[in-house]
Amino acid sequence: MNASAVRILAPATRQAMPPPAPSPVYRRAALMSAHRVSPVDDADFYPTPPWGARAGAELVQALDPGGWTAADPCCGAGHMVHGLADYFPRVIGSDLYAYDGNPLFDFVGGTAYPRAVDWFFFNPPFNRLAEFIETGLAQARRGVACLMRVAGLETTGRFDLMHGAGGHDVFAPFAERLPMHKGRWEPEGSSAAFYAWHVWTKPCVGLVKPVLLGAPRAVTVPIGPGTRTRLTRDSDAVLFGVRG
Repeated sequence: MNASAVRILAPATRQAMPPPAPSPVYRRAALMSAHRVSPVDDADFYPTPPWGARAGAELVQALDPGGWTAADPCCGAGHMVHGLADYFPRVIGSDLYAYDGNPLFDFVGGTAYPRAVDWFFFNPPFNRLAEFIETGLAQARRGVACLMRVAGLETTGRFDLMHGAGGHDVFAPFAERLPMHKGRWEPEGSSAAFYAWHVWTKPCVGLVKPVLLGAPRAVTVPIGPGTRTRLTRDSDAVLFGVRG
């Protein structure tokens, strides 16, 4: 993590939940199930490959060059924060659970985020998607970028949030699979799950969605082949203790 670029919150004054048990990293990854469902009290920790975070940051910077600060309120061990730090002068990381010295904060607990933030980025627990998106939209100054499985669109309960008048503005699916594994990051891993960045912008950004069939619709911006190679850094594996 770029220490000069990253600024984090002071730890919250409450007892931390215990961190998940460490998991080994294997060069030859097993195929991850496309169904990511965890108990409600589970940390649901699927580290974001740093190159996937950079792809989201690149997209947001193209949409909103005026964005200055970014935060990941479910930062885990800091994989997303590490990727975002290449694109934003100030990046904030916090989490409900304790991982590796991260500040503790319950983002969806009803308390306002302690710092003003232009953009919230997160890869939230799947069973709390709506809470994270709605909280982010209520508190972000410029927008929200949510990394989630495309299966998150397949619900009537989140239909208005995803596709209604205030639905996402940009749908950015990965042409290459973005591998995620519970409790660990596997740089050479593979995945059966299909992920995409979903971006909501505030009016100040000035993005106008096209109207189709009488309603504004999200724009699709695919994250093309070669992104994984282009946005992977040698520092990623070194920082997170991955051995070749």
